[in-house]
This record gives sequence, C-alpha cells and structure tokens, in this order.
Amino acid sequence: MRAGVDIGGTFTDLCIAGPDGIVAIGKALGTPAAPADSVETVLRDALEREAYELQQVVHATTLVTNALIERKGAKVALLATAGFRDVMELARERRPDIYRLDVWRPEPLVPRHLRFDIAERTLADGTIEQAVDAEDVAALAAELAERGIEAIAICFLHSFANADNERAAREAVERAAPGLRVAISSDVAPEIREYERTQTTAASVYVQDRVVRYLEDLEERLTGLGAGGRLRVMLSNGGVATAKDAADRPIRMLESGPAAGALAAARFAGLNGYSDLMSFDMGGTTAKLCLIEDGRPLVTHEFEAARTDRFTRGSGRPIKTPTIDMIEIGVGGGSLAHVDTLGLLACGPESAGADPGPACYGGGGEKPTVTDADLVLGYLDPGFFLGGDMSLDVEAARTAIETHIAKPLGLSVEAAAWGIHRLVNEDMASAARVHAAERGHDATGLPLFAFGGAGPVHAFGVGAALGTTTVIVPAAAGVMSSVGVLAAPLATDGVRSRVEPVDDDTLTRMEPLFAELEQEGEAVLSSSGASDITHERSIDMRYVGQGFEVTVPVEPGEDLRSAFEAAYVRSHGRKGPDVPIEAISWRVLTRGPDPDLRLIAAPTGDGEAKKGTRDVWFDDAYVSTPIYDRYRMGVGTEIEGPAIVEERESTSVVGPGATARVAEDGSLIIEVTE
Repeated sequence: MRAGVDIGGTFTDLCIAGPDGIVAIGKALGTPAAPADSVETVLRDALEREAYELQQVVHATTLVTNALIERKGAKVALLATAGFRDVMELARERRPDIYRLDVWRPEPLVPRHLRFDIAERTLADGTIEQAVDAEDVAALAAELAERGIEAIAICFLHSFANADNERAAREAVERAAPGLRVAISSDVAPEIREYERTQTTAASVYVQDRVVRYLEDLEERLTGLGAGGRLRVMLSNGGVATAKDAADRPIRMLESGPAAGALAAARFAGLNGYSDLMSFDMGGTTAKLCLIEDGRPLVTHEFEAARTDRFTRGSGRPIKTPTIDMIEIGVGGGSLAHVDTLGLLACGPESAGADPGPACYGGGGEKPTVTDADLVLGYLDPGFFLGGDMSLDVEAARTAIETHIAKPLGLSVEAAAWGIHRLVNEDMASAARVHAAERGHDATGLPLFAFGGAGPVHAFGVGAALGTTTVIVPAAAGVMSSVGVLAAPLATDGVRSRVEPVDDDTLTRMEPLFAELEQEGEAVLSSSGASDITHERSIDMRYVGQGFEVTVPVEPGEDLRSAFEAAYVRSHGRKGPDVPIEAISWRVLTRGPDPDLRLIAAPTGDGEAKKGTRDVWFDDAYVSTPIYDRYRMGVGTEIEGPAIVEERESTSVVGPGATARVAEDGSLIIEVTE
C-alpha cells in the first residue's frame, strides 16, 4: 500500500492505494501553525479504521508557496559580484501593468543592507578573471553570523559557465560560520539571466530551514505510525524525490500540490484512452487549467510566485525551476458576484472564503457567490452538501442574489443565478483557450478532465463553451491531488547554460555535457532506490538576436534546426526569419518508471442508484431532473441527461443531450450526443 497526502489551503487530503486500486480516502482540516499535525491526523484516522502496511508515503504541500507569500522564512544575506548586488531589486525595470498605479512587485527577500558586493569576476565563457578572496568572505560570514543572519545566498555573475568562485565562497562561509545555511546559484539554478537566478537562489535558501524542520518532524511522526524512512516528496515538475533530495533544493517543491492534480488528470484520462485533453480543477477561490499532450502535462521552466496581484503577470517573484504549466483564474465556488461600474454582471476575483463564506453557508455572508447561484439553480442539494454534514440555506442564497444582482439588473432571481453560472463557465473557457493558444494549441473540442469541489458542477457548461463532447469526472474528485502524487515517478532535473551555434556538429560537441547531466541525475535516483532509469533531453534554442527561447525535446542524431523550427511553429504559428540559430541551455529530465499501480476506485453498484428527482435549471427553465447516488452506480451504468450525480466530495452535472457512463476505473464519462 502507498499513501498520498496533499496539504491544500483548507483541508489535508489522503488517498491510500495498492495494486488493486484506491482503498481509502480521507480529509482533515489543515493546521497551518503545525502542518505535520494534519498529516498525522488524516493518516492515523485511516490506519485506525484499517491496519494498512504502508510501503511509501508521498506528500505534496503548500509549505514553500505559503512561506514566500507570508514571508515566513530565514533572515538571508546575499553575496553578489561587485556592482550587481541590486539585481534582485532592479529586476527587469518593467512595471507589471503600465496603466495601473496599485500593482508592484514584492519587496526583495533580501533587503539592501544585507546584500554585499564581493570582489570577483567570471567572464561569460567561464574564464576566471578575478578569483574570490576566501579570507574576505570568511570574515564577512563570521560577522553576519554574529548579527543573527541565518542563511546566505551566493550568486556570482556567469557562475553557470564556471562555478569555481561560488564554490570557493561557499567553502569559506561554511568554514567561518558552520551554523549558516548556504545556497549557491550554480547548484540551485545554473542558467542564464542574473535576476531570475538570484531570485531563485535567495528563495530556495529562504525557505530551506523551514522545509528541513518540517520534513524532519514529519519523518518522526511517520516513524510513530510505522512508516518511518518511507517518505517521498512531490516536486513541481511532476516527479517525486526523497525527503533529503527535496530539502537540498526546496524551491522545487513550490507547486507540488497543483502538479499532483495535473498528473492525476493525465493518469486517469489515460486509463480511459484519452491522451490529449485539458485538466480542470475548480475549488473555492480559483480554477486551474492545464494542457495535457501525449499523456503528459506541459512543463515550463519558470514560475512566478508570491504575486502582489494574484492575476497580474509580472507582479510576482520569478522562480527558475521546472514546473507543470498551468493557468489560474480567480473564479471558484466562493467567488463573489457583483454588478460593476458599467452596470454589467461580473464575478471574482474577490472571494467570500471560508469566513464568512457564501450566503448559503449561514456564516454571516451576505453577498452572492457562485455556490449560491449553483444552489438556487438546483445543481446542489441543500441537504447533502459534504455528504450531509453541512446544510445549505436556499433562501439566504436567493436573498443575496436578489439584493445584489437581480434587482439592480431588472432580472428574476433565477435569471440572475443562471447569468452568474454561465459567466463563470465562459471565463474558464476563455482562460482555457488562451492557455492553449499561448502554447501553440487549440482548446476547441479537447476532452475536459474535471475535479475539485466545484469542477464537476461546471465542467459540462465549460465543455459546451469549448465545443468539447467529452467530460471526464474521476472517482474521488475532491481529493484528486492526493491521488496524483501516487502517479508520480522518482525524477530529477539537470540544466546547464552554454551558448552554442546550432550546426551539424552541435550535438556531437555537446554530448559530454548531456552525458554529465545524465550521470548526475542517475546518481541521485540510484541513491533513492530507483531502477530502469531513463533520460529525456531538451535544448532551449532561439534565433540569434531574440531575447527568449523555445524548449525543444531532442534525440541523439536529430536535425536541430528542423526540430527547432517545428517547435517554433507550434509555439508562434509561423517560422521565424532566415537567420542563424543558437542553443542556450541544455536540459535532462532523469526519471524512474511510473509506479506499478492501478488508480481505480470503482463504485460497488449496490442498491438503487436513483435517489429521486428535483427541479434543476437548464437554459431557461426548471426541469424535473433525476438525481443519482454515484456510489451505487456500478461499472457500465449508463444514464441520460439531464441528470445530477451526487457524491460526498462533489456533484456532477449531466446536461440535456448528453449521456454518462461509469468506466472500469470508476470515472464518470459524460458524452454529448446531440
């Protein structure tokens, strides 16, 4: 048995699975002050119900993201090449939005009085023009330790070409102040672009102590549960690592939870024969969409964390680490609906959150939310929310919609609620189109894999807006990220930046570098117990004179120009100018085999699946609609829309002109037939 545990914003989710599929799921309220408490709680509860012998515990967490957003990390100093200590504050000298005065980048993690110029210089070709003075660095480190500094980030110019000066500085710091944590950019992010590399190195050492202490605490608790030494940690790139490997470069854990959800989408959809699709995760405050191609989520090599304005690109901290590529928009079940200054209906990004929550929660919320609209439309059962553990107030929802939307717009409550529901669906469909188009794809007609508490409620409408005919709703949709971590292989990434012209001999010249990256990756995975290790190569390339690159997967002996031009066309829709091409960064993803695990959670099919009927709004009227208990829908069960399928974690809407069937793995496959 293997356990997957994901710490989200509100709940900690659990999935336990073995060779025959999923055997247990669970939820516990998160404990932000001591995150390991909720992990221990949800595991202990499951093990008390059934004494599973856990071979492995795979964990995804928001710890790193939260530490950066809340600025709860170590007191860090930065050692930079003389003249470059202000790189992290100068950034790209661009405003996130030139027409807004209220959007700014986050304050630097390292204030100016803790950024120090170090006399050293490495040239772009790796030549050491001036060696670092180890004694000066040691004296500075001793002084910083006395002043209460807890960690040091070292980022020297062109260290990706030659790391000798950074390594010498690290040795000097460790000799003079062994209690300080030290990170060097040539280990954390050995790539071009000084600003991004400096930010990434500082962020990694900023959160490192917190991550190390957390993982040590968690390991101790797992030992008490009989699972000591079996912890694996989910990384942002869609792979997992040992606790020690993850703690060495903790910035790779930045987006581990969302990455797990996208992996689950790829695996569950693959079980049902879908390799190209869109993953759609809708929770309480946001919705996340991820393009999956050939059974694998797309990956980006830069992510923006801790935005001052969540939905404004450029307002955050750029982090150079491989991350599953997704788009996030501010619409979820708790998103507030309102009439804007132009007299138009709008929704989000503001959210009611858990406190006071939607009006129907009865927690004091008075403004209408998406959940209130879904309840008024009949998609949600007021007596079966969270499996009946929580009752919803329909009249409070109607009053909120009437007061704030219906009356100002001269609409009925039902028409206003339908407007909210449709607007949210269109917003998510538009985001899906943009996300796909920016990556050279067309979202039209792509199957939609829906999960999260609100995802299955809106998936049919989003799919209709996208012109898709297939929606897949997995079993245990509400804990999908904890399922996804169990689908992740052991994996590690290696990268080096070295500018090379692209010609017939490029791959031959650079074979030693690729071989070195593969050896480093294999050493990491072999020490973790992995076998059947494979390597995937890629190169960041661009036309000479361009500022940014396209990442191109490559095979030995491949024609690099042809491969680059094909990738460029996919990304930009056309070929570039007839100019030389250059390679900038060389990448290797080293991974073990996919876990030998069937992600199946088939319902029992016991008893009558139809629970009754209720009035549900479709298009322009309430329709008497059958309601089904998903847990009683056995494999092969087929129903016709309109219909509502209820389970504890979520509710699936099957619209008119559609059918739904239960697949072998327990997934609900909704197909539009008319």
